[in-house]
Amino acid sequence: MTNFVLLYTGGGMPEGEEAQAAVMAAWGAWYETMGAAIVDGGNPFSLSKSVTADGVQDSAVSSPAPSGYTIISAESLDDAVAKVSGHPHIQHGGQVSVYETFQM
Repeated sequence: MTNFVLLYTGGGMPEGEEAQAAVMAAWGAWYETMGAAIVDGGNPFSLSKSVTADGVQDSAVSSPAPSGYTIISAESLDDAVAKVSGHPHIQHGGQVSVYETFQM
Protein backbone atom coordinates (compact mmCIF):
# COMPACT_ATOMS: atom_id res chain seq x y z
CA MET A 1 0.00 0.00 0.00
CA THR A 2 1.11 3.52 -0.77
CA ASN A 3 0.10 6.80 0.87
CA PHE A 4 -1.61 9.52 -1.13
CA VAL A 5 -2.19 13.14 -0.14
CA LEU A 6 -5.58 14.54 -1.04
CA LEU A 7 -5.26 18.31 -1.44
CA TYR A 8 -8.53 20.24 -1.37
CA THR A 9 -9.05 23.47 -3.33
CA GLY A 10 -12.09 25.56 -4.18
CA GLY A 11 -15.56 24.79 -2.98
CA GLY A 12 -17.12 26.22 0.09
CA MET A 13 -19.54 25.76 2.92
CA PRO A 14 -23.19 26.57 2.20
CA GLU A 15 -25.04 29.13 4.26
CA GLY A 16 -27.37 28.05 7.05
CA GLU A 17 -26.91 25.64 9.90
CA GLU A 18 -29.00 22.86 8.34
CA ALA A 19 -27.08 22.93 5.05
CA GLN A 20 -23.75 23.07 6.90
CA ALA A 21 -24.75 20.11 9.08
CA ALA A 22 -25.61 18.14 5.92
CA VAL A 23 -22.15 18.85 4.48
CA MET A 24 -20.44 17.77 7.70
CA ALA A 25 -22.55 14.60 7.75
CA ALA A 26 -21.49 13.85 4.16
CA TRP A 27 -17.82 14.24 5.15
CA GLY A 28 -18.37 11.94 8.14
CA ALA A 29 -20.03 9.34 5.92
CA TRP A 30 -17.14 9.51 3.43
CA TYR A 31 -14.60 8.99 6.23
CA GLU A 32 -16.62 5.98 7.45
CA THR A 33 -16.60 4.38 4.00
CA MET A 34 -12.82 4.85 3.81
CA GLY A 35 -12.24 2.97 7.09
CA ALA A 36 -8.63 1.85 7.56
CA ALA A 37 -7.56 3.58 4.33
CA ILE A 38 -7.47 6.87 6.27
CA VAL A 39 -3.86 7.41 7.37
CA ASP A 40 -4.35 11.00 8.57
CA GLY A 41 -7.82 12.54 8.56
CA GLY A 42 -6.22 15.90 7.89
CA ASN A 43 -7.48 19.36 8.69
CA PRO A 44 -8.58 22.51 6.94
CA PHE A 45 -5.98 25.19 6.30
CA SER A 46 -6.16 28.75 7.52
CA LEU A 47 -3.65 31.58 6.98
CA SER A 48 -0.58 30.98 4.82
CA LYS A 49 2.68 32.56 3.72
CA SER A 50 4.84 31.63 0.76
CA VAL A 51 8.60 31.46 1.27
CA THR A 52 10.88 31.67 -1.76
CA ALA A 53 14.44 32.77 -2.50
CA ASP A 54 12.95 36.22 -3.17
CA GLY A 55 11.45 36.47 0.31
CA VAL A 56 8.15 35.93 2.06
CA GLN A 57 4.71 36.91 0.82
CA ASP A 58 1.35 36.70 2.51
CA SER A 59 -0.83 34.11 0.74
CA ALA A 60 -0.48 30.81 -1.02
CA VAL A 61 1.61 30.26 -4.15
CA SER A 62 -1.26 28.78 -6.14
CA SER A 63 -4.78 29.89 -6.93
CA PRO A 64 -7.18 28.79 -5.77
CA ALA A 65 -5.34 28.29 -2.53
CA PRO A 66 -5.43 24.83 -0.96
CA SER A 67 -8.04 24.64 1.78
CA GLY A 68 -7.09 21.36 3.50
CA TYR A 69 -5.75 17.84 3.17
CA THR A 70 -6.29 14.17 4.00
CA ILE A 71 -3.82 11.29 3.67
CA ILE A 72 -5.11 7.91 2.55
CA SER A 73 -3.54 4.59 1.64
CA ALA A 74 -4.39 2.80 -1.60
CA GLU A 75 -3.02 0.13 -3.93
CA SER A 76 -2.29 2.60 -6.76
CA LEU A 77 -2.93 6.14 -7.96
CA ASP A 78 -5.96 4.88 -9.90
CA ASP A 79 -7.27 3.16 -6.75
CA ALA A 80 -6.80 6.40 -4.75
CA VAL A 81 -8.65 8.38 -7.44
CA ALA A 82 -11.49 5.84 -7.39
CA LYS A 83 -11.77 6.26 -3.60
CA VAL A 84 -12.10 10.02 -4.07
CA SER A 85 -14.65 9.96 -6.89
CA GLY A 86 -17.65 10.50 -4.58
CA HIS A 87 -15.92 12.85 -2.16
CA PRO A 88 -18.24 15.49 -0.63
CA HIS A 89 -15.77 18.31 -1.41
CA ILE A 90 -16.30 17.65 -5.11
CA GLN A 91 -20.07 17.72 -4.59
CA HIS A 92 -19.81 21.30 -3.29
CA GLY A 93 -17.82 22.88 -6.11
CA GLY A 94 -14.36 21.88 -4.93
CA GLN A 95 -11.51 19.95 -6.44
CA VAL A 96 -9.45 17.15 -4.90
CA SER A 97 -5.91 16.69 -6.24
CA VAL A 98 -4.42 13.27 -5.50
CA TYR A 99 -0.64 13.09 -4.94
CA GLU A 100 1.27 9.83 -4.60
CA THR A 101 3.97 9.85 -1.93
CA PHE A 102 7.02 7.63 -1.63
CA GLN A 103 9.42 6.69 1.15
CA MET A 104 12.80 8.43 1.17
